[in-house]
Amino acid sequence: MGLQIVRFEKDNQVQWGVISNHSILVLKNSYDSLAHFLEEGTEEARDVKTHGTSEILSLGEVNILSPVTKPARIVCQGANYSTHRAEAGLEAARPPFNMIFSKSDSSLCGAYSEIVRPSNVKLLDYEIELGLVIGKEITEAVDVTNQNLHEYVAGLVIVDDVSARDVQLSEGQWLKGKSYRTFGPTGPYFYLLDKEEINEIHNLELNLWVNDELRQSANTNQLLFKPAETLTELSGIMDLSKGDLVITGTTGGVALNLSKEELTQVSSPVVPYGEKLSSLVQGQLAKGKYLNDGDVIRCSIKSPDGRIDLGEQVNKVVASKVTIS
Repeated sequence: MGLQIVRFEKDNQVQWGVISNHSILVLKNSYDSLAHFLEEGTEEARDVKTHGTSEILSLGEVNILSPVTKPARIVCQGANYSTHRAEAGLEAARPPFNMIFSKSDSSLCGAYSEIVRPSNVKLLDYEIELGLVIGKEITEAVDVTNQNLHEYVAGLVIVDDVSARDVQLSEGQWLKGKSYRTFGPTGPYFYLLDKEEINEIHNLELNLWVNDELRQSANTNQLLFKPAETLTELSGIMDLSKGDLVITGTTGGVALNLSKEELTQVSSPVVPYGEKLSSLVQGQLAKGKYLNDGDVIRCSIKSPDGRIDLGEQVNKVVASKVTIS
């Protein structure tokens, strides 16, 4: 059985631990990054969980940090569920290509951190996603299959791919619209997979609530481009390192909802920017689903039987104190 790994801060010291009976079994050694933990800490974590010889802390007395650490590549899949494709104005069927983009690692924050809405952003959206943590250096094209997937994926995390739709769509700036600081709540746990659990990646339940209203609910068996084929494709393009993060796309139920006509307008190179932005914001705000200051987003990912559980995120939206023109 896999382990729930937590990275936390207590008394100005960053430490790692294993979750057991809703408490933290503290690892004695320090690891300065997720990559360092994957290199040298997994055996200590398994030993501590087995023998319980460790300092024990309650979750309430520490500050939970993102288990994914900087520097890290964050590679994203877009429109990878049919339901999300349909609500974004796209054909619901699997497309002929995998949509790949990136997100800045400075967007990473903890599972209970505040999400800071920039002053210029009116269309703040949420996207629950399953994150794959890379466990093996990839420096050349490789053939990743369901049989060897465990060699390349060390474990799993929850990621909320927070998005500024007005920036992303009207400017065509996906990196910018998804990379503001705090736009990547990650964790609370890094679920370190056992080899035998790897195919459970294809049967995990994702749920997201806004102010306790269920907005997104899906199973990873609905992914259009599966993890093995995605990692195979990425390996032919770029290097990936231990501790890097691949997030696999979100399902339907986000605030964004575009008709094909609206998508055509906002994507058109001949429609003036100001007209695009005004029309997008006016039309989208009328749908009433975008995040407001004070809203609370809650996310969970686990297997149907509860054996694999990535924990639960709870993040509150707050307004930035800095004005962005």
